[in-house]
Amino acid sequence: MKKTLLYLAGIITSIVFLAGCELKTADADFASVNDIQTSTAAADEINDDNAIEEVPDTDVKNSEPEVTEPEIAECELEDGVYIAEFNTDSTMFHANEMCDGKGTLTVKDGQMTIHVSLPSKTIQNLYSGLAEDAQKDGAVLLEPTIDVIDYNDGTTDEVNGFDIPVPYLDDEFDVALIGKKGVWYDHKVSVSNPVLKDVTVVDDKGVEQFAGYVYQGDYTIEVDLEGGSGKATIASPAQIKNRDDGSQVVCIEWSSPNYDYMLVGDEKYLPVNPDTECSIFEIPVSNFDEPLNVIADTVAMSKPHEIEYTLIFHSDTIKEVE
Repeated sequence: MKKTLLYLAGIITSIVFLAGCELKTADADFASVNDIQTSTAAADEINDDNAIEEVPDTDVKNSEPEVTEPEIAECELEDGVYIAEFNTDSTMFHANEMCDGKGTLTVKDGQMTIHVSLPSKTIQNLYSGLAEDAQKDGAVLLEPTIDVIDYNDGTTDEVNGFDIPVPYLDDEFDVALIGKKGVWYDHKVSVSNPVLKDVTVVDDKGVEQFAGYVYQGDYTIEVDLEGGSGKATIASPAQIKNRDDGSQVVCIEWSSPNYDYMLVGDEKYLPVNPDTECSIFEIPVSNFDEPLNVIADTVAMSKPHEIEYTLIFHSDTIKEVE
């Protein structure tokens, strides 16, 4: 009987021990599942909080900064060579003293370029635009020319000159410069008051021929024409020439080549440019503040005909030129 009881007690103990192990295993399995679910949820939450916006794939090496080009206005000047005022915002960057603040403006196919001789060779390069753009890849720098300057004291010197593109007249535009220290600086410049230079052509025999009306004197002045039928006009501004004897003459350019002489008082004046597309006369003017009555003879009709005109000069528009 005692043996039987001991045997039953052993069986019960084994059953209880096995049941306990299974419960621990189940709890462990349950805990593992919960841990995995918690870890996954936490990972999902971290991914949501630290989500990175997708950036398009770009080639940084090939994306160079753009160079800003100045806007160019339509040129109203006819093709030719002019003398024009060159103004800057700097006491160091300006035209040479012998150039009287002016440069040579060339107009070709509607594009304007002014050549300016500087005071020295200090400025190494120019750039049409801002200093920051001058340092970018692809920026086209203006290279200097070597200009020889004759000074009043009889000495000569070599200085740097530059051909500067002019986008428009009268208003300021940007020009950057770099000197010997290698630093770029921004400046504002403007070009104004262009006056056509003397223009001549050489024929096959080597003789210079007048190639049209030009300003080639000391001053210009605005002038109006009154009288006649209104069909003929004169060019304005007109050129004023100072003669060695102190007298002044004004070049009157007619829109027609058919005027063969002019009368100022009792004095007759012949055209200075016969056989060209316009009639040009050099007539004396002693007082620009008073109207000047003249007579011009035209051969455009069936017979020569003298016509009375009045020239009105505007003395407040006189401008000095080279």
